[in-house]
Amino acid sequence: MIAMMSRVFIILSGLLGLTAVALGAFGAHGLRSWLGAQADGAKRLEWWNTAAHYHLSHALALALAAWLVHRGAGTSALVAGWSFVLGVALFSGSLYAMTITGQARLGAITPLGGTLFLVGWGAIVLAGARLGAG
Repeated sequence: MIAMMSRVFIILSGLLGLTAVALGAFGAHGLRSWLGAQADGAKRLEWWNTAAHYHLSHALALALAAWLVHRGAGTSALVAGWSFVLGVALFSGSLYAMTITGQARLGAITPLGGTLFLVGWGAIVLAGARLGAG
């Protein structure tokens, strides 16, 4: 079970990293010109950049969670990993959707993803403490 979850998190980390870089590049090259013609284009591009930044950062954080799972840090490492995955989906996903659609009301979802990021980082703290204790 531990080896399988570690493998799942490493694979998801790679997929999240790959998509974060691709979406970041798309934002820098493809969206920039399209959004330049929009009245709120600068704000929407800012949303996209924030989404890509947190997306990539938490792809790396997921790799840390995978390492902690592999090291036997217990349930906290699993909570961290799934919190990061769901956090990217809700936080970055809502910002990407807001950028494309211009619908700022989708931002109501964004704090849920941010809360999951906080849960994940708190779980990293607990997982790290468990490593030192055992």
